[in-house]
Amino acid sequence: MNIEHLKLFVRLASTNNISAAGAELGLSPAVSSAHINKLEESMGVRLVHRTTRKVSLTEEGIAFLPHAEDVLASVEAACASVGAGTTSPRGTLRITAPASFGRMHLIPGLKGFLEEYPDLSLDLRLSDSIVDLVEGGFDIAIRNAELKDSSLIARKLAPDNRMLCASPSYIAENGRPETLKELSSHSFVQLPSLEQLVFRTPSGLESIKVKSLLRTDNGEAVRDACIEGIGISVCSNWAVHEQLERGELVRILENYPLESDTAIWAVYPSSRQLAPKVRAFIDYFAQRFENMRCWGESS
Repeated sequence: MNIEHLKLFVRLASTNNISAAGAELGLSPAVSSAHINKLEESMGVRLVHRTTRKVSLTEEGIAFLPHAEDVLASVEAACASVGAGTTSPRGTLRITAPASFGRMHLIPGLKGFLEEYPDLSLDLRLSDSIVDLVEGGFDIAIRNAELKDSSLIARKLAPDNRMLCASPSYIAENGRPETLKELSSHSFVQLPSLEQLVFRTPSGLESIKVKSLLRTDNGEAVRDACIEGIGISVCSNWAVHEQLERGELVRILENYPLESDTAIWAVYPSSRQLAPKVRAFIDYFAQRFENMRCWGESS
């Protein structure tokens, strides 16, 4: 089985386009098509559906994909273990990340990352929706939600400390809540999943259901609406530390911290060995985030 054919097949699974996948590997469309034909001949099955507009994997191709990825990761790891092959990660690294976090904290670090690893190129997709890593062909995902899929491995990159915030204009108009019970009379700007808040109190955990005047699925939109005085918000320190320093937002109910074990995670499929390009990305940004002040201290 030809390793170059496998590389092309894995990239084809991500792009659904033989020419685009081949271009990433420096192959012409004709050579790329021939490589896929030879891979199918060696396997004795059809791996790819072809139409005039696009290609897609057959059922056999879908079943074969994770094994092909494992083979490539094993070869790359074996070469790295003895100093053979390339001395630095290369190829295309496909990443998915939450939109707000990606814009605020990944993109500012990408120039330095690419300068350190000049043989890498990046395909970064920013979305607040949770995507399937294998189905989407991603090497790594950045997430701030609890990891529930046992087929994934997660490495913590940074804490995700959250707090209640409001703008000075909102407090001037509506008053500043001093107790948890007072929250029921206030309006909130929230992510859809945060209408039930749990606080740590001297007598134990206390759950409060809040009234959302505005719900949105984008963290920056939540922050900006909070600054405009629409309501109180649950905000991550990494998203609002500058606004807190400038006085555009203030923390409220600091003596009642939110009960949360959220963090920023780098996630990758457990079926794959940790490829050098994935390890390089995780190590680089873990170090970068460790040196930044925006995460806040744990409550």
